[in-house]
Amino acid sequence: MNFFSNTVPKILAAALLSSVLYGCGAKSIYYVAPQGNDQNPGTEDSPFASLAGARDFLRQSGELGDKPIEVIVRPGVYYLPETLRFEAKDSGSEGNEVVYRAEIEGESILSGGSRLELKWRPYRDGIYQAITPEGLAIDQLFIDGKSQRMARYPNYDPSKKAQAYQGFAADAFSKERAARWEDPEGGYIHAMHISRWGGYHYRITGKDDEGNVTFEGGWQNNRQMGMHEEYRMVENIFEELDAEGEWFHNQKTNTLYYKPIAGERLEEAKVEVVRLRHLVEFQGSESQPVRHITLKGFVARHAARTFMDTKEPLLRSDWAIYRGGAFKLSGTEDVSILDCEFDQVGGNAIFVNEYNRDTLVRGCHIHDVGASGVCFVGDPDAVRDPLFEYAEVNDLSKIDRTVGPKTNNYPSGGIVEDCLIHGIGTVERQPAGVQISMAMGITVRDTSIYDTARAGINISDGTWGGHLIERCDVFDTVLETHDHGSFNSWGRDRFWRNDHLTATQAAVDEDPDLPFLDAMKTTVIRNSRWRCDHGWDIDLDDGSSNYDIYNNLMLRGGLKFREGFRRRAWNNIAVNNGFHPHVWFRNSGDEVFSNIFMIPHQEIRVGFGGKRVDGNIFHSNDPSITEYDEAWNWENNALVAELEFVDPANGDFRLKDGSPAFDYGFENFPMDQFGVKKPSLKAIARTPDIPPLNMVSVEDGEEAVDAFWQGGRIHSLDGEEFSAYGVSKEDGGIAILDAPAGSGLATNGLVAGDLIQKVNGHPVSTLPDFFAALDRLGDGSLELLVIRNQQAKVVAFER
Repeated sequence: MNFFSNTVPKILAAALLSSVLYGCGAKSIYYVAPQGNDQNPGTEDSPFASLAGARDFLRQSGELGDKPIEVIVRPGVYYLPETLRFEAKDSGSEGNEVVYRAEIEGESILSGGSRLELKWRPYRDGIYQAITPEGLAIDQLFIDGKSQRMARYPNYDPSKKAQAYQGFAADAFSKERAARWEDPEGGYIHAMHISRWGGYHYRITGKDDEGNVTFEGGWQNNRQMGMHEEYRMVENIFEELDAEGEWFHNQKTNTLYYKPIAGERLEEAKVEVVRLRHLVEFQGSESQPVRHITLKGFVARHAARTFMDTKEPLLRSDWAIYRGGAFKLSGTEDVSILDCEFDQVGGNAIFVNEYNRDTLVRGCHIHDVGASGVCFVGDPDAVRDPLFEYAEVNDLSKIDRTVGPKTNNYPSGGIVEDCLIHGIGTVERQPAGVQISMAMGITVRDTSIYDTARAGINISDGTWGGHLIERCDVFDTVLETHDHGSFNSWGRDRFWRNDHLTATQAAVDEDPDLPFLDAMKTTVIRNSRWRCDHGWDIDLDDGSSNYDIYNNLMLRGGLKFREGFRRRAWNNIAVNNGFHPHVWFRNSGDEVFSNIFMIPHQEIRVGFGGKRVDGNIFHSNDPSITEYDEAWNWENNALVAELEFVDPANGDFRLKDGSPAFDYGFENFPMDQFGVKKPSLKAIARTPDIPPLNMVSVEDGEEAVDAFWQGGRIHSLDGEEFSAYGVSKEDGGIAILDAPAGSGLATNGLVAGDLIQKVNGHPVSTLPDFFAALDRLGDGSLELLVIRNQQAKVVAFER
């Protein structure tokens, strides 16, 4: 007998009675509980057992879109047998939303896994083993709610936070190492990009007749240049199971091996494994969207890793993407994800795919996720003249000159607000807290983002702009990678070619509107705090165009503008740093004014001066800090002064009353509104370390400037400092003031007190010399002549 033909009418009668009693339009309330039954009417005393059961009931109720509906989900773990899918027929309407919410925030868990009941017995060397159900594949293992690590080499070291994979080895899959492995098929190789622009992943297929490891993969990065020779790690190799918290599952023998952490009692432990990639999907389209549904207060857990399916290039950015996540939205309007926690999911947490309008992600805690936090990614078929690899070029005489997208198949109007996002990229090394590509009008506000392998917020391309980033707190980023920022963007749009200073420049000279065919709307970054110890605080990289940047506090890496058009930066503060103009176009329209900088502009291959770089304020006692090439017409009206801040030691860089900077257009902005505001999240959110304030000083006509490179602080020698290093004043050099453990300096063998005098044979006596040499030499390895303890030595340096 068909369930819906007989049972549902009886259930409907009971369930709808309360709505009828309260009259037309009253909210309908239903309940779900672990001990419920999907044949129940969903009342408080007789709840459904699953969200799918509640959804299916509502499809038959006739209420959807006619009245507000609330489905209250009681505490418990809901192991999803399959992905929970919402379609257009599950929609509410404006004013008659459908809300699925946890009765108590954080206590209703949606799990894409299964619980295993195992009988453990000792194996050897502190390792235990247990028989698993036949045919079970295990991607992740959770013991008492915590994800454990596949057996790996080298072992994971949490103290190496800024090192690749928290442990790497050049011999990770060498022939000699692999000789110890009986059957490595199914293992994985993880390796950084040769230039540390993200990473690659490979599946081991076995060994060849000579004992060399064979593998497939490497498609996860859009800059196909090969893996790094040193930054490598392997996992899921049985013979490498030697550390507490590591596991290996032999699917051929259905045996799970695990070395428990000291104090764990396996006979009492809750053991869970992952099955599903996606826990929840909204599947609609532009013509039939899923509308007005809210998920509120849930915990999403046990979603599978997806790194081997991160294949699709995102135009000409450095990214490849997997279009999916624990929650995936396609074809929606006014769908909200509120107050949810995404706990240790293996891939992206939330993926907003192609046509979506007015998505709201608010009050969420996203942490310890394998890939990115929230992704807004459109359809490349909506892009005019799209290209998909860095070296590909358009014939600029033949491109489509129509402004904007070809179709509506992209996210627009999405908002991420009041969220806490951290621990991003635990598996993949090209992630972001928030990733935006081929989208329009996305807002990120009141959000704290930190502990990321790459950017905190990344905009992959100029299509189609109009984004707003405000009141965010973004720091501890680019931890394992290189040449990036806490905020990063590219703009390799249809106008941009890698021979940009010739072909692109000529085309834009002829048609100044060319850069704005894709970057059609201005993106705004304001009222936020940034800190990147391994790159720039705000990095507008290749082609990034049409930005307004103001009221930002930058704590470490400063502001970078690489080639692009119409970037305006004003009223920002760069603590102990400044402005980094790299490779500018002629007539770029760039304006940089009324900012507070603390070092000279760090220009590299500029050539042209932009529309205005003037009227900035330099916290310095060195009048020469404003001396630049006369052809650029820079800083003719700048202020150089020793500024007084309200409380810089505690992060309050507002100027005291009466500051001369106010006469140069600077205005104080709030220093207490950065990051997440939701009380429960703010209580656990970290904030960045505030650096001590330094001063650019002058002595004997030489400038003493600090900068940050490869995770440490470096310094141009000044005054009588030369004698301390046993070098001449004329030779000078770049002193390393600090080289924190795990930084690029420390991992390459440099220590505080070293003095760099040559880079690949080129003398470097000042920071401009040093950075100019690095730019000329590109991204390869370096040979540094270093003075240590007044003795010269050569240091091989891998970037």
